[in-house]
Amino acid sequence: MRRLNFLLLLGFAAIICSCSKEELNDVKADQKPESPLSKTEIDNEISRILKEKGTFNWSEVSDRMLWSAVLKGDSIVSIGYGNKAFNIKPENNQKLSKANIMTEISNSADYNRRLKSGQKNLIHDDETLNVIDVKTSSLEMITSLRDRSDVRYVEPAGYSYSPGKTKSSSGCGKTGETINPEDYQHIAPNCYVSWAYSINNIPAAWETSTGKGVTVAVIDTGVSPNQSLLGSNFNNGYSSGRTIEKFGTYIDSWNIWSTNYDGVNDKCSHGTSMSSNIASPRNDKGMPVGVAYNCNLVVYRATSDVFLDDYHEQAGVAEALTALANRSDVKIISMSIGHYFTIGKIEDAIKYAYSKDKLIFAAAGTSLEFTTWAGVIFPANMDETVAITGVTNDSHYQHGAFNHYGAEVDFTVIMERYNDKTRTSPTTGFNEGEIQYIGGSSIATSMTAGIAALVWEKYPNYTRAQVIEKLKRSADLYPNRDADYGYGNIDAYKAVN
Repeated sequence: MRRLNFLLLLGFAAIICSCSKEELNDVKADQKPESPLSKTEIDNEISRILKEKGTFNWSEVSDRMLWSAVLKGDSIVSIGYGNKAFNIKPENNQKLSKANIMTEISNSADYNRRLKSGQKNLIHDDETLNVIDVKTSSLEMITSLRDRSDVRYVEPAGYSYSPGKTKSSSGCGKTGETINPEDYQHIAPNCYVSWAYSINNIPAAWETSTGKGVTVAVIDTGVSPNQSLLGSNFNNGYSSGRTIEKFGTYIDSWNIWSTNYDGVNDKCSHGTSMSSNIASPRNDKGMPVGVAYNCNLVVYRATSDVFLDDYHEQAGVAEALTALANRSDVKIISMSIGHYFTIGKIEDAIKYAYSKDKLIFAAAGTSLEFTTWAGVIFPANMDETVAITGVTNDSHYQHGAFNHYGAEVDFTVIMERYNDKTRTSPTTGFNEGEIQYIGGSSIATSMTAGIAALVWEKYPNYTRAQVIEKLKRSADLYPNRDADYGYGNIDAYKAVN
């Protein structure tokens, strides 16, 4: 059975808004009542804004609603301070801004109450990004922080949006599948190439480039220890002389104070699929090959699944982005993960990575049919990312099942049979010897990241802008840009020639 690989929300409800008009006005009004809103009221208002605008940012809501969400999220507040998202060089005014904010917090009654009871207040102080995470339950403090000219955002970092039933293990699924023989072809030395690769002209591009010498990073759920093609057999068959590195920045704990990283091993399968799609070797094991089968790969286990609704997931992704930004060998970052919300610390980290010339691909979003009204999600909706979504192999552009579309989309990838949505792109599975169908904007994003690696091997002196221009000129809608599909489907052979 085909897995939906991005934002698989099991119960994004039919609860768009059950509040009365008077209640909504109360939610939006800039007032400071003593009682907080209920979680249902908060979620309903978020749903209304998402339905109306397609995106959601905490800056759009009242102090009361933000404060209420803070209380429902273990009183964790992320504060983006200063006039920049990050510091390439330490700046005195940014340091002073943080010091002044911490002084204001430490002078509050809420802070002193926590201090007297032996509780900590400062959860995290980022070394690179201009963001701190603190504990506060004071409405007055929330209002004061939002009024400061040296505060860029105040967000309830512990709040989990869950109207209806809560999502569960979004994008995960470890079971291998039987693949239709029409969906792959056998190639030397003894591996399989997806039909989706062929229709996007990837095998033809291999005559020119295989990604050798280019390093691609994947921020996701890690890679499976049970898949040797992303381990001891990473150099196998026609793939040689390359490296795979694995890191973990995700903390699997309900405790926000925990500092125990959960390791590098995938427990979901999504990260394994994305990594395989980009870099699985052109092997002699009878398994699918990746798009850039000679590239180097760096994989971060930064999240438990693809939906970034947990404090430790958001922190893990920001940490991974910051670390990758500081690596000169990494050219491409692939992110088939995200959230309906703008997450300030991840937005800051993406801007930091972008400032270091990283080419960042992000999935436009995939969800169940009752949420396809949502627009391109975060971080794909940022200017600093290249947004990718999937389409079918119909002769005319046709939406892939449950993929998200919109003005922010830059490119599309054919990855689904138009007459059978279960037949997507076969990819090396979680366990040794297994293959899975993988679809959605997730697979489209990782495939595009692989194509970019092919381009960068062919043109090693190209800048990020030149690589993007190459992709544009190879897309079949260029020089026009469609309102839903951007520049359209990329022809990998044209991109490298």
